[in-house]
Amino acid sequence: MFTRSAFALGTVLALSAGAAYSHHSFAMFDNAKEQTIEGEVKDFQWTNPHIWIQVNVKGSDGKTTEYSIEGGSPNGLKRQGWTKKAMNAGDKIVLKMHPLKDGTPGGSFMSAQVNGKTLGRNVAEEYPKAEAAAK
Repeated sequence: MFTRSAFALGTVLALSAGAAYSHHSFAMFDNAKEQTIEGEVKDFQWTNPHIWIQVNVKGSDGKTTEYSIEGGSPNGLKRQGWTKKAMNAGDKIVLKMHPLKDGTPGGSFMSAQVNGKTLGRNVAEEYPKAEAAAK
């Protein structure tokens, strides 16, 4: 009986540790900087705890660089009108993000235009006093 209880407790602890580990800080992003990239959606992952957008950006040298962009939670984005089909592979995208501090190609989603349609929200338009106070 004790062995079964100990095993059950160990299983619960192991599973909860994985969930706690999977959620991370946004400290890896440089929130003082904004970067805009333009390219083609390679993949859109509507997953918990955060969505991911893979974007292929062609440089002036013709070389393609893949950016990994982390967004908000599907639940939060759904409340803003997003769906799983907000974008698809091959869509043209102009994306604004907070870049990664270490310079690797990626960042934290701010807003985007996908095939000319705006996604996300402009915090400065919604909360102008809060944005001004932050500067």
